[in-house]
Amino acid sequence: MHLARLVSWLAAASALVGCTSGSAGDPASGPTSDAAAEAAPDPCADSAGALAGCLTPKRPAAEYVQQAELYFDTLDARADPAKVPNYSLDVVRWEWPPWLKLTGYGRDLLVQSDRALTARDPTTTVPVRDCRAFSTQPFARCRVEFDYAGKRCPIYEEFFFNDAGETTFIEAWSDMPGSLPMSDASDLWGEGPGVHRLGSKVPTLGSPGGDLDTSNATLLAAAASDAEIADLLARTKSFFPSLASELNDRGGEAAMYAVGCGWPDAGATDGGDAGDGGADGAP
Repeated sequence: MHLARLVSWLAAASALVGCTSGSAGDPASGPTSDAAAEAAPDPCADSAGALAGCLTPKRPAAEYVQQAELYFDTLDARADPAKVPNYSLDVVRWEWPPWLKLTGYGRDLLVQSDRALTARDPTTTVPVRDCRAFSTQPFARCRVEFDYAGKRCPIYEEFFFNDAGETTFIEAWSDMPGSLPMSDASDLWGEGPGVHRLGSKVPTLGSPGGDLDTSNATLLAAAASDAEIADLLARTKSFFPSLASELNDRGGEAAMYAVGCGWPDAGATDGGDAGDGGADGAP
């Protein structure tokens, strides 16, 4: 996953694009079932509030893989910073704990903050990448390793797309025992049943444009019955305060890396940016 943007990142990104409005509040947390999404008689009937799974690939498989690779390039100091993925306007990045949940919201914030992180830590690379395309959402899925000054951090990341081939939702996990969304350890790419994804149950990600529409009635109704969707919406209204609060809840940077990357001696390092989904901003 993208390593959650640490405190130094908060300051850098805030200076670049300004803080979002709202207060941190007390966003809901904790795992919930996907029952709310599954209970809908037809999640594709309302095109504006449709789920991501309602969309079918409209671009070549190689293009989805290329977009995922470009994403990791933005977190790799060796890559050309001028080359960025084709993000939708309100693209979302969600990195599951031990990372900081909502670590990216909006095209400009995501591009500028990732550039700032890479510039601040020129030793960060993503040398191991295995990205593949799939015929169902998320259309691109990757297993990668971030390298922070010689220390590796394994991340599993998924990418949802709209009909135009823009990335709309990025979801990341630490590729560590007990952290992945698959119920079956042999299901390496999340193709079987029982995969717990936030992106699969958020209404409006399946509209043709695929962006998160925080005012959509179907999305608001889903948030009323699903704590994870409610948590996402709360954090979009209080982006930077929520990040800072989440970092505090995780016990600080060292504790976060120790769990997310399997670094028992994480406290002896300065951390840096840890990958995707918390680790890249990182998982």
